[in-house]
Amino acid sequence: MTTAVMEQLRDPTANADQMAMINAKLDALSKNVQALGDQVQYLAEKAHGDQSRRQEWDDLKSDMTPIVQGVYAVTVEQLEEIQNYVQLEDILNLLKRLARNTRTFNEMLGQLESMRDLWKDLSPLSKEVFDQATATLGELEQKGYFGFVRQSQYVMDQIVTSFSEEDVRLLGDNIVLILNTMKALTQPEMMNLINNLTEGFHEVEEHADELPTSLMGLLGQMRDPDVRRGLAVTMAILKRVSQQHPQIGTSTKTVLNADRATVDR
Repeated sequence: MTTAVMEQLRDPTANADQMAMINAKLDALSKNVQALGDQVQYLAEKAHGDQSRRQEWDDLKSDMTPIVQGVYAVTVEQLEEIQNYVQLEDILNLLKRLARNTRTFNEMLGQLESMRDLWKDLSPLSKEVFDQATATLGELEQKGYFGFVRQSQYVMDQIVTSFSEEDVRLLGDNIVLILNTMKALTQPEMMNLINNLTEGFHEVEEHADELPTSLMGLLGQMRDPDVRRGLAVTMAILKRVSQQHPQIGTSTKTVLNADRATVDR
């Protein structure tokens, strides 16, 4: 041993310091080895992941290759069918137009979205309205409204085929008078009068064979106050009509004169 080594062995403090330095170096080396191991493990995992991704990509490519080939074949076949009608320039022009109208398409899509939102909001209300309309239509069908409308078409056909254009024109010229007449006829007193006349006609018709038809029998009925009052009302009405329409009065007078002559004979 050298003198320096002998001195270090005899000096315990120097020996402890040297051991501490050796331990520190060993710890640093251990940490470096551990970090290197971590890096190697990370690289190995990354390499394994890359290999897995490459394998997945290869599998996907092998799966998609037949599909792409089939789509390509179908596309070529379809393009061969329309090649006489569509040229490449037409497709390019269509793509250019689509690109130029991108904003228009966006606006249309926005409107469609608004309509969809509106439809969602109105769907409950529309369903309620539809149910109510269905119920109302069913009630109208039970009451016979639709049958009435169907038969009204038959009535309209009869009217159209029964009147000429000249008749319709004359009807239009006198429509005000006709409406006023209908208005007067639909008054309560006129309706009661028509109803009484109808009922009286049916009652008399049932006993028409029992009525006296001789001159004396007719004169005998004149003693009845109701008969005289009815004749007075009838004569007053005829007088009023004759005053308003002289031609009717003349015709009526001619008929009365003819009847009187017949009675004289």
